Amino acid sequence: MSTSHPDFVLNVESIERATLAAVAPQHVDEIPGWLLPFDAGTVGRAHSAVPLSHDAGIHAADIATIIARYRARGFAPSLRIACVPALAHLDAALAVQGLKPTQPTLTCVARVADLLDATKSMTAAEFSTSPSTAWGQVYLGEGFDPLDGASRVQTLSRATGSLYAHSLDSHATDPERRPSQIVATGVGSYGHGWLGIHGMRTLTMHRKLGHATRILRTLALQAQARAMVWAYLQVDEANLAAWRLYESLGFTLAWRYVYWRGR
Repeated sequence: MSTSHPDFVLNVESIERATLAAVAPQHVDEIPGWLLPFDAGTVGRAHSAVPLSHDAGIHAADIATIIARYRARGFAPSLRIACVPALAHLDAALAVQGLKPTQPTLTCVARVADLLDATKSMTAAEFSTSPSTAWGQVYLGEGFDPLDGASRVQTLSRATGSLYAHSLDSHATDPERRPSQIVATGVGSYGHGWLGIHGMRTLTMHRKLGHATRILRTLALQAQARAMVWAYLQVDEANLAAWRLYESLGFTLAWRYVYWRGR
């Protein structure tokens, strides 16, 4: 697994602000060095506090304050903390508060130009500036948790300036009588200097046919049109198939994080 990009200059704050803009929590507070999103949905990034840098300036004393704010609003506390040496001092403070680490996730980056080069053999997918009902149905498809899917549709649909891409069933027959089915989806956000890639989903029976790659190319072409140089995404560490695809298209690991969660 690649662990860094030779041309990558880490800008944690820009990625974290771009991430919250894309998953659009219902409310966001901010204290020095931290973003505190609040959301009743299932998307972890939309309701987990996150530091704006990966250096020793992030203080363990902030943990109790953050947890109190979440509990005061009726939310179980959740913090999204990068697994980097400069933030290791937070672990003890989180554990003392009864929080436990879970769901290791990778933040990955790629140059838009490299992503376009890696996908040049693919035709672009389609996209719109607003989510359609058919686009949202993919998240409710077989193999996906319908409650989580509905929550993700709602969260991603609230964002401003995102593009909603979809890929159609390439084996659909008689298109004059039967509209082609949307079988894969993805969302591109364009803010804080980044193409953010979110909500990548492909229906089970249509995987390994290039649909995800087509969507990534579509979103990257729109980033190129906006003169954006870099893309990022987050992928569950356990999702090896997705990580292998992203790595093959030029993504490298920027950092790994875990969710510290409590009651």
